[in-house]
Amino acid sequence: MAVTSEKHRLPVRTLVASSAGNAVEWYDWGIYTAFSIYFATQIFPSGNETAALLSTLATFALAFFFRPLGGYLLGRFADLRGRRTAMLLTIVLMSGGSVVIGLLPTFEQVGWLSPALLVLARIAQGMALGGEVSNASAYLAEIAPAGHRGRYSSFFYISTGAAVLIASLLGFFLSRNLDKAAMASYGWRVPFLIGGVLGLIGLWLRRELKETEQFEENRAKAESLRNPLLTTLKEHPKAVGQLIGVTLLSTLSFYTFFSALTPFAVKTKGANDIDVFLALSIGTVVFIALQYPMGWLADRYGRKPQMLVWSAAMALFVVPLSTLVQPGLANLVVVFAVGLGLYTALTSIAPAIMSELFPTELRGLGIGAWYNLTVALFGGTAPLVIQAVGGTVFFWYVAVSAVITFLVVLTLPETRGVRLS
Repeated sequence: MAVTSEKHRLPVRTLVASSAGNAVEWYDWGIYTAFSIYFATQIFPSGNETAALLSTLATFALAFFFRPLGGYLLGRFADLRGRRTAMLLTIVLMSGGSVVIGLLPTFEQVGWLSPALLVLARIAQGMALGGEVSNASAYLAEIAPAGHRGRYSSFFYISTGAAVLIASLLGFFLSRNLDKAAMASYGWRVPFLIGGVLGLIGLWLRRELKETEQFEENRAKAESLRNPLLTTLKEHPKAVGQLIGVTLLSTLSFYTFFSALTPFAVKTKGANDIDVFLALSIGTVVFIALQYPMGWLADRYGRKPQMLVWSAAMALFVVPLSTLVQPGLANLVVVFAVGLGLYTALTSIAPAIMSELFPTELRGLGIGAWYNLTVALFGGTAPLVIQAVGGTVFFWYVAVSAVITFLVVLTLPETRGVRLS
């Protein structure tokens, strides 16, 4: 179906309300890696700083393996009971986990109980985020007119970028105003406790959201399904493969620039932590600013051209770009601004792309299970892998992944203006 030229007024209040909850989720998720360099030796034995950081990043990776379970359970819940109800539940889980982390006793105080509690909190957050991505994506896609789905989808990563920006600015502010001893002692707790407050705000904003017509019309189909996960493989195997292929580079891009580079630049390359937080903040502003224009371009000219440019550029430029990860604010700004700027070609339309792959009765579960499985395998391990194998090998790994994603994008149909089934 061709895109209409009729003017359309965006339901800004609804888009902000649904996306604000997503921002809370991603804020809570993002501050973990941003502040891991400070609390690692508080939660794990402090005798070996490198081992403590690796243990903290391993816990970060572990939580990702509960994302597919959360995506499956909360995605199926959303297909049966509604996107809105599921989106409220995910905020409670995520912000509750954040408060628990902010109040954790140290290893010195309670021994191994401290990392055990950290793991439990991260499991809850992993399950929450697994459900949030699929359900918020489905919600934004389902309330959008066919010719405006890219623009509606762009609000998902506008909120994500805003959340990461808040986390990065907090890191910049706290690291500039507290010395390293104070940051390690109590400064790192502040952003986690703020996450609990933001959770209450997210609940308040989402309380008046209406359920989508797509869900209401297809609820009976969802209820009649047996073994829905198996159904995605039997009836939509190509969609599953395409979702995995696109998500491969997407999740590596996200966790490289928003998570892995921060501890890597500080601990391995010797960059100043204040410079890294400031550069990430500048890059994130670029990331936020480009979301809506890129969503508009996708509605006007199509999804595939943007995704092909993004994946090809990452394949060609990510290794040369990585050589700039070294001390110096200017170098770091280039790395974050270019990397995150290119990434907007995909993020601006990611909810639309994922939602267009599955029918409504399978959308929450289909995205939730297969997207989150891919993120768990490749995104959650990124901060750990870059620390373990070093930058050169890691960035070649990202480049090869970009080639794979480019080939997968070639198989996608163009879905600009197509109505959801």
